Amino acid sequence: MIPLSLLPLPLIHPSSESSCAYVLIVTAVYWVSEAVPLGAAALVPAFLYPLFGVLKSSEVAAEYFKDTTLLLMGVICLAASIEKWNLHKRIALRMVMIAGAKPGMLVLGFMCCTVFLSMWLSNTSTTAMVMPIAEAVLQQLISTGIADAQDDSENATDTPDSGEILICLITIGVSRVSITEPPPKKPKIRRNSMYPTKRDHMICKCLSLSITYAATIGGLITITGTSTNLIFAEQFNNRYPDAKVINFGTWFIFGLPIALIMLLLTWVWLHFLFLGCNFKETCSLSKKRKTRREMLSEKRIHDEYHKLGPISYPEVVTGVFFILMTLLWFTREPGFVPGWTSLFEKKGYRTDATVSVLLGFLLFLIPARKPWPSVSSSQVKGQSDPLAPMITWKDFQRLMPWEIVILVGGGYALAAGCKVSGLSMWIGRQLEPMNGLPPWAVTLLACLLVSAVTEFASNPATLTVFLPILSALSETLQINPLHTLIPSTMCVSFGVMLPVGNPPNAIVFSYGHVQISDMVKAGFGVNLIGVFVVMLAIMTWGVPLFQLNEFPAWAVMRNVTSSL
Repeated sequence: MIPLSLLPLPLIHPSSESSCAYVLIVTAVYWVSEAVPLGAAALVPAFLYPLFGVLKSSEVAAEYFKDTTLLLMGVICLAASIEKWNLHKRIALRMVMIAGAKPGMLVLGFMCCTVFLSMWLSNTSTTAMVMPIAEAVLQQLISTGIADAQDDSENATDTPDSGEILICLITIGVSRVSITEPPPKKPKIRRNSMYPTKRDHMICKCLSLSITYAATIGGLITITGTSTNLIFAEQFNNRYPDAKVINFGTWFIFGLPIALIMLLLTWVWLHFLFLGCNFKETCSLSKKRKTRREMLSEKRIHDEYHKLGPISYPEVVTGVFFILMTLLWFTREPGFVPGWTSLFEKKGYRTDATVSVLLGFLLFLIPARKPWPSVSSSQVKGQSDPLAPMITWKDFQRLMPWEIVILVGGGYALAAGCKVSGLSMWIGRQLEPMNGLPPWAVTLLACLLVSAVTEFASNPATLTVFLPILSALSETLQINPLHTLIPSTMCVSFGVMLPVGNPPNAIVFSYGHVQISDMVKAGFGVNLIGVFVVMLAIMTWGVPLFQLNEFPAWAVMRNVTSSL
């Protein structure tokens, strides 16, 4: 009924603008309602634009595969190698070993680990990787707490409440670790709950929610950290091809301080909400304050790390590629010094996608076995083929989010239609009454609006709808478009109050430790923290980084026909 009920719009007012608006509204409704899969809804412009004469079929098709698609494919190749050779597990164990066994420090350790992984992997993949490890920790907490309760009832002695400390007993070791303890007897406390004590339940909630929030925070740091960053980069470069200000380096410099501040404030907020204000007790690193059980827990963490054995050759190769990709992205066009692209005669041919695809291709080519004979490397994960590559196509295919690729392509198609039809200029003219607002007020309103909408709609779909509108608004108000687009792009990731807000929320919610009321209460605080930190960033270090005090020449509105 949606397409039929909206048909009067292009029929009564036959024009390019109304036809494009019809396609935009229909696609947006399907995205928000998810009446059909997001990828399927993204195909609506592919047949409606040609039918209404907005864009040719070949022009629409060209929008569905862009430079950022190749960038994503290269990153997924590296992510497949990281997951296949368990490098993420080694990183997680090491970081939690550093954090220690105290509940507060354990949560912080998980958050730091998740943030780091989410910088390079998708938020969903990171959550799916880390959450099973955390679940093994939480299950050990529950079983240990029940055993402690039984011991207390039998011995009638006061045992310190260290059940939550033993959270990390088998910890972070392996996502599918088997616990070979005898089944504990039914505890005498909290008989109607699966959790031995209320505090154990609070720790389960805190650790679970910290992972999804940390995955969201980590995705803000790099341009490849989340699909919404890629959508912004491609749409911005398409709309403003003369603006050479958005690359891996500038985004990292802007996003890293935001993530660090948000990480600290979010940890404090979750600690206050679920663990109370006794930071000294739950975060102390002093050995004198550790109980025997806590020291035993740390010993078990070290044991699980040692079970991984020495670092393998494929892990070394993956780590080298990881560092190499990062360095090449940073040094391509750092801005303050000439990058490695200046070594080539022809300029503008090489992008971050070039590096990503090159290194991703080499992972299919390089054997996973050492090139020199070694007894320990006679077989790698049971592979008998001496030329078996680091990753196979099945490894890549298993992680490649094709639905996101099509979704992003649909967003590019919508943006192209809005530009060619003149709908963007029409929207900009309707927003002229906002001329009296200062730039910070416009940015704040945009951030609050997108962060509210994204709670009920998917992040990519929300951003795809709002980017053309905010671009037209910025041009009309003579504001640097980056002043509104970058904060909105970051705030669209703050759909953290409901399980439907984003896939990491749904993954964490499916484990059953948190209720919707817990997510709403904790997520509201995280949302406010995120908007505050992003506004702080765009008003301080973002100004000299992107020259936000002036309306740039590349943003001057041009006549559509002359530009074509």
